[in-house]
Amino acid sequence: MGKRAGHASRVEYSAVHIDFRALQANAGPYPPAAFEFVRLGLAHTARMVHGEPPSTPGTTKVVLKGPAGDASKLVHPSHLIANIEGDAKLVPSDESRHVSGAQLCQGLRDYALRQYGLLAGMVLRSWGIRSTSDFGNIVFGMISIGLFRKTEDDTREEFDNVYDFAEAFPDALVPSQAARHERGPGDEQVG
Repeated sequence: MGKRAGHASRVEYSAVHIDFRALQANAGPYPPAAFEFVRLGLAHTARMVHGEPPSTPGTTKVVLKGPAGDASKLVHPSHLIANIEGDAKLVPSDESRHVSGAQLCQGLRDYALRQYGLLAGMVLRSWGIRSTSDFGNIVFGMISIGLFRKTEDDTREEFDNVYDFAEAFPDALVPSQAARHERGPGDEQVG
């Protein structure tokens, strides 16, 4: 709508509908939270690698449709493109902000640890993510339905074995386990 004399401009919203069943058919049986994590983690990784994107006003409401219902997100319009059918799809629009599979895996590790701390590994496993290959499945599933784009050099295999999940996300110790580790082996209390 734009500016009217004497009034502040309004932010316009449009909805983008994403079919999680189609997404899961291409990527695997990951829950919607896993796809959202990777989407947000990609933005985090791009900021780590390339710095903050230039800011311009305006956002678009994105409605993610799935078996568990709708989840709305606000997204800047530069992250939307139109596909052949004319529907908007959520994708990074600036190829100069591209990251490799290995960079994305490292960024997703950093993002998980920042978001979930010592519980990051547990959260990722609860979504069925047990290796960097799972990140590749999710990313290429999102590419297959037009949510992300890839360059001709990007491959699914560049996500394989980027790091060991057990080392990257050590299990958080519960207090009784932590006390046993502090005493050391053989120092068991006799009660």
